[in-house]
Formats: sequence, structure tokens, C-alpha cells
Amino acid sequence: LQLQASGGGLVQPGGSLRLSCAASGATLQHWNVAWFRQAPGKKREGVAWISAGDGRTYYSTFVKGRFSISRDGAKNMVYLQLNSLTVEDTAVYYCAMVEFLVTAQGLDPDQYNHWGQGTQVTVSS
Repeated sequence: LQLQASGGGLVQPGGSLRLSCAASGATLQHWNVAWFRQAPGKKREGVAWISAGDGRTYYSTFVKGRFSISRDGAKNMVYLQLNSLTVEDTAVYYCAMVEFLVTAQGLDPDQYNHWGQGTQVTVSS
């Protein structure tokens, strides 16, 4: 099983990016998939989660309606749309997946056992 995150880049404050997470060896619709991020010197933190099957979503409070996670079953992809970016959103963004969650929502990185390599998002003027 492999995950590959892509779509990061340099964007000005207020700009947008769409991150993509592609899977090989797994059908993402059957897995819980989440996006995490890690800024230099900080702990990895959960950003957004989409549940296996019914596609429920959950976001960290700092998202404040700016980001959106979605899934395309036909393409076997999960996306993270990032809008209204601020410099505080600068980080390496990772996608991760796990088949079963212990908790009701999936923003705890310790629950995930498959990780992509990360994609850098830099927000700067």
C-alpha cells in the first residue's frame, strides 16, 4: 500500500491550493483518510478527515471553513482544497489512511499506519 501526496507549492496570503492524495494497492473509499500537517519545530497536527464508506468529514478548529476534504472514488483520490491561506498554514502536508479508527473522528496521527511522503505548502508574500 502506498500513498502519494502532491499539489503543494508557494502561494500568497489569501490564495488557494488543492492537494491530492493518490493511493496504490488500496481503494480509498474503504479507508479512513486524513490530512495532517507539520510546521518546522511543531508537532504534526490533524487538518481534516473523511471517513471510510459514507464519507463523513471532520476538521480541526483552526480550519474555520477555509479547507475542504473530498474523495473521488472513480479516480481513487482524496483532495484537500485550501482556501484563504495564511502564513500560519505553511507546513508540510501529509495524507494518511487507516482501515479502522478507535475514536469517533480521525485526527489523531497515532491511529494511522499508512502515510504519504508529504507535500510542502508555503504561504508567503
